[in-house]
Amino acid sequence: MVESIARVRHIRVTPQKARRVVALIKGKQAEEALAILKFAQQGASEPIYKLVASAVANARVKADQTGEFLDERDLFVKNAFVDEGTTLKRFQPRAQGRAFQIKKRTSHITVVLATPEVAEAGAATKKASK
Repeated sequence: MVESIARVRHIRVTPQKARRVVALIKGKQAEEALAILKFAQQGASEPIYKLVASAVANARVKADQTGEFLDERDLFVKNAFVDEGTTLKRFQPRAQGRAFQIKKRTSHITVVLATPEVAEAGAATKKASK
């Protein structure tokens, strides 16, 4: 019955590296996703860990506001994706007065957590609309 979204924007991780980490947690239980991210060696796993923890907290707050019961063990990662953010362009001096461009890429990461009832209801409405 509960669906929560957490986003982080302009995080200094390249989208390609962040997508590798996000692929590890898609479709997993929220607790399992946190455990995977905690021990993943990639640098992008730390901000994504914080993002999933924030989405769990958002779900808790949303359930309290609506007066629903929420068991955090029921939450799973319904959707997670990485979009490309702005690119910071820097220049490094090179030999003979030339300049070398350095592109520091950023990412926008979004995680959607849901309880199983919400996922089933969403699938039912999609089938009905076809």
